[in-house]
Amino acid sequence: MATTFPPDFADLEPFADWALPTERERYAKRIASTMDELQAFYDAAFPRLENSTSYLEQVKLEGISDEDKHLLWLFCALVTVAFPVEAWSQPRVPDSGASSIDSVVEPAV
Repeated sequence: MATTFPPDFADLEPFADWALPTERERYAKRIASTMDELQAFYDAAFPRLENSTSYLEQVKLEGISDEDKHLLWLFCALVTVAFPVEAWSQPRVPDSGASSIDSVVEPAV
């Protein structure tokens, strides 16, 4: 069976669908998710944040493996869901109507 993440992060495989390459995709997934889904992802990923940061600091971006890239994207998604979980208790920005985030340029990886 193919894995999405490095072996030390196999416990995060149930959340592989959060490893999306662009901000736009991560934001769309957040908006389309329920608070229960956001909370489950947050509860699984947040405790691994320090561990993953230490791991990813050792990875060179030039020639980065798919598994490492997916792990990086997963923790970018954690940033996208953290404020809704920690502050708003809803996927959308409160009192924002139909606002959206349009990223013009994505970080190079």
